[in-house]
Order: sequence, then structure tokens, then C-alpha cells
Amino acid sequence: MKITIQPWGIGEAIPYDLLLLADPSKEMVDDYVARGRGYGAYMNGELAGEYVLIDTHPRTVEIVNIAVREDLQGKGIGKMLVESAIEEARRQGAHAVEIGTANSSFLQLKLYQRCGFRIVGVDMGFFIRHYEEAIYEDGIQVQDMVRLRLNLK
Repeated sequence: MKITIQPWGIGEAIPYDLLLLADPSKEMVDDYVARGRGYGAYMNGELAGEYVLIDTHPRTVEIVNIAVREDLQGKGIGKMLVESAIEEARRQGAHAVEIGTANSSFLQLKLYQRCGFRIVGVDMGFFIRHYEEAIYEDGIQVQDMVRLRLNLK
């Protein structure tokens, strides 16, 4: 399986099908896509996954969205995307990379920690405050944002 990861091309359609897998709010997605830099993972010329980076604090980059096509999940593409995002942040001179995920996103929490991220906090009620409709994942209401950080320096 050959995967190439590269920035989204100018004029390329925004991959909402993937972005909305990771974040059900088109309004939130539009906000950070406008402020960020998107990258796609391509397999045989087809988009297999994506991530979006934004600058948050001096020398800090946040992965605000990361997703893999549902039919390709469990094949290591998510890990490739996280590793690519870390390398891109390093290339841009960042001292740290941050990422947040839902309290119910157990597989994502495991992946991020395997990639070296450490839990640095919990934003209690984040998904209640920022999303109009309740979100459920595996029968658990998504309420809190678990914040993770990887120091690069």
C-alpha cells in the first residue's frame, strides 16, 4: 500500500466527506479550514485521509482535524497522518504539537499516545458548549475534550 501525503492543492475541493467524519459541525470545519493548512493522504490517486494544522500559540501547531476514509480505517493510515503532521510541524519550526479528542474516542487516544502525545488536560463540557446537537460515540455522549501535547524541543 503506497501512500503519499501532500498539501491540498489550490482550487482542490475541500474534502468535507472526510472532515465531517472527525467533526460533525460544518461551521467549525469551515472556520479552521479557512485558518489552517490541509494535507491529504493519497492512495492510487484517491484521497484516503486528511489532516488540518493551525497555528495556535507561538511555536505551537494544533492538529484540528484528522480522518481516514471509513473503508480504509485500521490499516495504519491514521498513524501515518499523525506522524506526517508531527514532521510538518517540526519543519515549520514548531516546538510543540497539540491535538484534542472526545472523552469517548478511545482508539484515537490510544493512537495519539502511541505517537508520543501526553494528556495535558481536559476541557470539561467543550462539546456541550460548542455543538448545538448532542453527539454520541459508541453509546457514550461526547462531552469533554481531552487535550494532548507532544513537545518537539
